[in-house]
Amino acid sequence: MSDGTELGRFLRARRGQIRPQDVGLPVGTGIRRTPGLRREELATLAGVSVDYYTRLERGRETRPSPAVVAALGEVLRLSDDALHRLHELVALAAGQAPTPSPGPARAVREPVRALLETLRPSPAYVVSRTNDLLAANRPGLRLHSGITDWPRERRNITRYMFLHPMGRRLYRDWEEMAAHSVAHLRAIAGADPDIPELAQLVGELVVKSPEFARLWERYEVRARGGGQKHFQHPEVGSMSLTFEVMAIFRTDGQRLVVYQAPTGTADHDAMLLLDMASPEEAALVDGAER
Repeated sequence: MSDGTELGRFLRARRGQIRPQDVGLPVGTGIRRTPGLRREELATLAGVSVDYYTRLERGRETRPSPAVVAALGEVLRLSDDALHRLHELVALAAGQAPTPSPGPARAVREPVRALLETLRPSPAYVVSRTNDLLAANRPGLRLHSGITDWPRERRNITRYMFLHPMGRRLYRDWEEMAAHSVAHLRAIAGADPDIPELAQLVGELVVKSPEFARLWERYEVRARGGGQKHFQHPEVGSMSLTFEVMAIFRTDGQRLVVYQAPTGTADHDAMLLLDMASPEEAALVDGAER
C-alpha cells in the first residue's frame, strides 16, 4: 500500500487484526466485509469522531494528542513494543524527523571475538541491528546449516530463515520463529524505516518471499529477547536450546546471541557435536567468521 502515511498503514493493519468480540462488541449474524474492526467501531471505542479517525488513517491528520494515541493503543491491544512504535510513527507523521542513523558497524571487536570462543560448546554469534551474521564461534556458525554456502555479505539470519533451502527445515516451529523475526525488524525500524540496510533487506524479502511479505504487512512489533528455540538439525538431530540476546556496548546495534542447554542432557550432547568438526570443516568455519 503506497497511499497515506506509515502511521495510517500501521493503524489499518492493526485494526484488521482485532475481532469485534475481542473488544466486547456483538459479532452479529451478517457477513462482515471488513476484516477486524470497522473504522466507526474503533473510533467509538477510542472516543474520537469517525471523521477524525478516517483522516488519521488517510494521512490528513498527523498530530493526534497523547490521549488519543493512548486510547488507540488500548483499543488495538498493543504490546509495549507496538505502543512504542505507534508513538514513533506519530512523531514521524508530525514531521519530527529522527537524527539520521549512522551506517552499520560491521567490525566486531577482538575481545568480543575472544568471548565467543570462551562460550564453546555453546553456540554463540554476533549479529548487526538487521541480523547480519558478523562473527560466530564454531557451533554458532554450524548451527545455521548451510549458511556458509553464501558469501559473507549475504549471511543474514532473517534472510537465511526465509530464503535458504535449510531455513525452513531447521526450525521445528518455523511459523512462530519467522513471525518473531519479522516483528523484530519492525521494532528496529522505529521512526527511521528507510535506513539503507533495512530497506535493502526488506525489499529483497518482500519480493522473494510471499511469507515474509504477508508477515511484514501485519505490522507486528516485538523486541527480541531470550527464550527457547527448537531445531531439527541435519547433522545432530533434534535439540531444544534456550537463548539470550545481549546488546554490545558502544556499537551501532550489535547483539550477542548465546544458546545453552543443561549439562548431561541430549540437547547438551547435540551442542557438543556441533562443536566437533574435521580439520577441513574447522578451517572453513574459523575462516568464515573473520
